[in-house]
Amino acid sequence: MFEEYEQIVLTADVFGDEGEELKPGDVGSILYIHPHDEAFVVEFISLDGKTAVTATVRPSQARAVTSADLTHTRTMPERQGAYQTIDHQSRPGNPPESGQHD
Repeated sequence: MFEEYEQIVLTADVFGDEGEELKPGDVGSILYIHPHDEAFVVEFISLDGKTAVTATVRPSQARAVTSADLTHTRTMPERQGAYQTIDHQSRPGNPPESGQHD
């Protein structure tokens, strides 16, 4: 069973909330667990500490981090906006304030 704020490792391909491709081995932190543990919202951050992707992940697509795991990097495939940090106030349904760029 997973807990909020626990780090997880993906064991399957997962798509982020905005279509980003996540791969097995990507590490994220659980932000929220849906009722009945059916899925959880996970935040994946870049190594400079910025939110890169949020995704809904099923327990079957992840495992807990262990002391045997090592950090490894990969560059996310380029797509429009892929390298911009997520502004939680200008998510879909919330238009950007004037002067903001996407």
